[in-house]
Amino acid sequence: MEIELSAAGWTWAIVAALAVGISKTGFGGIGLVAVCIMVDLFGKPSVGILLPMLILADISVYPFFRRYASWTPVWRILPPTLLGCVAGYFFLDWMPEDSARSIIGGIIMVMVGLQLFRRFGQERFERLAHSREAGLAAGFAAGTATMVANAAGPIFQLYLLSRRFEKLELIGVGARFFLLVNILKAPFLGGMSYINGESLVFNLKLVPVILLGIYLGRHLVHAVSQRLFEWLVILFALIAGGRLVFF
Repeated sequence: MEIELSAAGWTWAIVAALAVGISKTGFGGIGLVAVCIMVDLFGKPSVGILLPMLILADISVYPFFRRYASWTPVWRILPPTLLGCVAGYFFLDWMPEDSARSIIGGIIMVMVGLQLFRRFGQERFERLAHSREAGLAAGFAAGTATMVANAAGPIFQLYLLSRRFEKLELIGVGARFFLLVNILKAPFLGGMSYINGESLVFNLKLVPVILLGIYLGRHLVHAVSQRLFEWLVILFALIAGGRLVFF
């Protein structure tokens, strides 16, 4: 797999790397934008190309937020998540290359729909989300979505929000969860050749941009209205996901 990008392609890759960094500091929804950009650039292999970028961001962010939470909520949701990862692995292996853009775009649209459901159907969402069955389903769905599209963030955030986690605690638990799960995914995607020497060289070139995104995100989380930012992310993700599905 050779990675050759035009100047415009590199510009979009830089935008995706910035979004990866920012998404790990409390603006999780913007990670969907990075997923859309990468699948538009690389198709099905984008799942593996993006993963080391996410792991780097997870490792970089974890020290900042480790004091705000514990590993206990991670262990509770991990078993169904791992089952979802296994299911997602087989689905990804089966998924035709020419259908990858539309399938991953559809997953993005579902994630955005969940965010909108939380906003407009809050009471119904909270009643549903507090059940044990919903927790198991959220873990399985998160595992499947993260393996197929690196797009589990909204599901995991909705699960934590339903448990009344504070904002910084939510980020701290998320940092632990995604650091662990993303590292566990790496051998599977490496075995499918979606992570290889050339993709890692590509990742290395974007390391400064990812770190810049983390730096910007840590300041934005205190300076920008979370509500406004989340609505903008929903809008961008809808546009990007719709483009993957319909165009």
